[in-house]
This record gives sequence, C-alpha cells and structure tokens, in this order.
Amino acid sequence: MKWLNAVIKTGFNLNLRKVQHAVEQPEATQQQVFEQLIRQASKTEFGKQYDFASITSMDRFRERVPVHTYEDIKPYIQQMMQGTPNILSPGKVDYFSRSSGTTNNKSKYIPVPYENLKHCHLKGAHDAVTIWFHNYPKSKLFDASRAIIMGGEVRIFDEKAKTFMGDVSAIMLKHLPFYAVHFLTPNIPTALLPDWEEKIERIAKVAVHENISNLSGVPTWTLVLLRRILELSKKDNLSEVFPNFELYAHGGVDFAPYRSQFEALFPGNKVQYRNTYNASEGFFATQFSEKDKGMQVLLGNGVFYEFVPMSELHKKHPKTYTIGEVQTGVNYALLISTSAGLWRYLIGDTVQFTSTFPHQIQITGRTKQFINVFGEEVMVWNAEKALANTCQQMQAQIAEYTVAPIFLSNQNKGGHEWLIEFQEAPRNLSQFKQLLDQNLQRLNSDYEAKRYKNIALQELELNVVPQGSFHKWLRSKGKYGGQNKVPRLSNERQYLEEILASVSK
Repeated sequence: MKWLNAVIKTGFNLNLRKVQHAVEQPEATQQQVFEQLIRQASKTEFGKQYDFASITSMDRFRERVPVHTYEDIKPYIQQMMQGTPNILSPGKVDYFSRSSGTTNNKSKYIPVPYENLKHCHLKGAHDAVTIWFHNYPKSKLFDASRAIIMGGEVRIFDEKAKTFMGDVSAIMLKHLPFYAVHFLTPNIPTALLPDWEEKIERIAKVAVHENISNLSGVPTWTLVLLRRILELSKKDNLSEVFPNFELYAHGGVDFAPYRSQFEALFPGNKVQYRNTYNASEGFFATQFSEKDKGMQVLLGNGVFYEFVPMSELHKKHPKTYTIGEVQTGVNYALLISTSAGLWRYLIGDTVQFTSTFPHQIQITGRTKQFINVFGEEVMVWNAEKALANTCQQMQAQIAEYTVAPIFLSNQNKGGHEWLIEFQEAPRNLSQFKQLLDQNLQRLNSDYEAKRYKNIALQELELNVVPQGSFHKWLRSKGKYGGQNKVPRLSNERQYLEEILASVSK
C-alpha cells in the first residue's frame, strides 16, 4: 500500500512545522501551554480552590499552588475514579494509568482524560515518528511492513462509574487512529492479554512470519520477546528474520547496558536506536538523532514544565526554574502541570540538560532511587554508566540488577552490594567486580573519596543470581509485565533481600 504510506508521510511532514516551532520558540510555546492549562481548569474543583481565574502569570502560579506528591493529590484522584467530574481536570475521566511503582509496593493511578491522551501521549508518539521521517525520508516504516506492539492490560475499575484502569501503553492502544492499527501486529486483543507469558508466546508466533520494520518497549522485556522469536525462527540472527527492520524505540530504563545484546540480535549498522521518555504521566521527550546525547523536550504537548534543583527539593517552598531558566549539568527533579490535572506534580524523575537550545535532557535517576548512606551520593546514571562500561570491557551482558548498601557493623565496613543477573557472565567475576568499582569511582568523585584507602567504604560486593530471578521476584509482587521495572538503587536493603529470598524458595 504505497499510496497509504505516501499519505501518512504527508501528514507527518505537515506536523513537522509544529514540532520545529516548539523547538525554536521554547519559552513562547510553554507560555501558551501554561495559559491554556490554567484557562481550561479554572472551573474545576482544584481550579476554584486555588482561584485559577485570577492567575495571570507563572510567578503567581508558583506562589499560590504548592508542589504536590502523589499522596497529596490521591484524594482528588480517588473521587475521579468513582466517576466524579470536574475535580482536577474538566469533565469526567474514564481512564486511569497504573504506574509501575518501582519505589513503592502500591501502584499509583494517574488520570488520563481524552484531552491528555490525544494531545500528550498520542501526540508525543506522532511527533517522534514525524522526526524520524524528517531525518530518514527514505524510511519504509509503513511500506507493507508491521510494527510489533506489546501493550499492558486495561480492566474495569468501577462498574457503576464506568471507569477503567491499566497500563498507559494499553490505554494508548485502545485509542490509536485507524491508520496506525493497520500497521500493527499482532491484533489489539492479543497485545492486551493480561498474562505476559501467554502474550509473549502468541506475539512471537505471529511476528516470526511478518515483515517487521520497528518496535518499541522496555529493553528487558523486549529482549525476552526477541529471543523467543529467534528461537522459533531457527535463524542465526534477527536480521535474517526481519531484513527490513530499521528502528527500535526504547525507554523506561537506560539502554547502554543492553545495547550489545540488541546489536548481537541485529548485526550490522542498519538498525537505529532511539530513546523516548513516555511515562504514565505523559510523553515528555524523544531523541531526534542518534548523535544527540539527550532527548528533545516536547514543549507543546500539554505539559508545563518546572525544574527543581536537588538542593531545593526537600524545602517547603523549593525554588523552581522554567524552560528559559535552566542550565546544563545541573541535576533537576522534574515538576509538571498537565492537561491530566497533575498540578505542580513531582513525577519522581531527575534529569540533566545536555543542551539548552535546543532543550535536550537525559534522565539521571529517580528522586527516591539513589544511595547516599555514607555521603557517596551515587545516582542511577552513575551506576548505569559504570555497569555498561564494565560489561563492554569484560564482554559481559546483564539481564537485571539492583544495588543496596551494606551497613556498618562490628563485622563489616560500609559498602555497596550489587545483585546482578547476567545474560552472559564474565569469565572472571573477581576482575569484573574490581573493574566495576573502579569505573564507578571514575564517574563519581564522592564515591571515589569515600573509597580512598577503604577508610569509609569497602570495595563493592558482587552477588550473582540465576537467570530469571528478577522476573520471579516481580511476579511474586504482582508486577510482572512490560511496564514494571526493577528498582536500581536504594538506601535500604528491602528489595535486594526480597529478591534473594525468592531465589532460595
């Protein structure tokens, strides 16, 4: 259907002007988004509470509306899930995205009104493909080919209120435009199956016979699917199975530790990899080019951004910066106000700007996922980079990992324990451990200082668990599926001890 491909490409080319305008006019774009959000929500219960009708500037908004965590807005959301309209956003909200909740045993439920779904989540995906076609006009993404889809599930929350909850990927799949559905495999009902093992098996059996050009998803779960497809195909690699495959869009976790595994599955230089930032709360950023170190913030998609320096995070009234005030190299907590009714909401992610014109970011971690028990201030990006470098140097491949502190005792000095599940273990574990510790010191001067002569911190400990251990633990927590992620760093030993306990059963 080359004619359909040509029509679709024309539509993406028309959208390019809007994307470029937002990049070239970041402050004006954000001002427009801010004014629209305030105006639309002025008659909601939240808008009346904070008198949105009289808010005429960003400074007034900052002064009047406090920073919110999920626990702060949870009572509002509970009303919305019971069907009450006009609480945080205009009208009744039918769908609620269930956040994977890596730092909390309980899931969070994020409102996804149609306005937010259409002009943030789906528009973000549309913008990402727009940029792809702009950079690669000869792309055959829609030329008689298919994209593999792996959604979560959607189920009823309240029969009377007719409200639903599920993974944001599943909610997006249920509302895709007709032309997009035509290019997807398998069918939507299969993609939305609640049993992930059955889902992966069914998708693999269908996809192995299709002309697949692209797919997106969290690397850990995508690898499970791809390896099953390769097994069914009885081929040497996936480039033989999918000769027209050209794009993998990843997100959710850092890609660096997994890149070598994808390159082994797709040998050669034909496949392009793109990082995306699509969370339960919104589609925030996408990597324009593989040469870019960061992802371009999508500034015109119904999200007003503020950025909180980590030094301000725990203050009652933290100082925040708008898009025109940020600097490169500073670790910010991300604060958002959206068409979903999340007002000055701390999403829990930390970012750094790699560029301020255009505004590109990289995710550096979670506000609750770091280790600072001994003043070492190790962030997720430190751990990811150190691990990726070590795997490359030792020709190893990881499946999952988590890190926890070793607390001071009469028997032990303080330190870090790394729990790692290898896809391909290094030949020398002792050398791997030493190199990992050295690489982490090179990336983090605070950790290096604490490691000096083993005075404050001993060399890290490495604990290897069998393949499948982390997925077994996720299943035991009821978090088995594509949007559920393993917490990487913690100041407590809870996750690590739970995983070790599940291995011993």
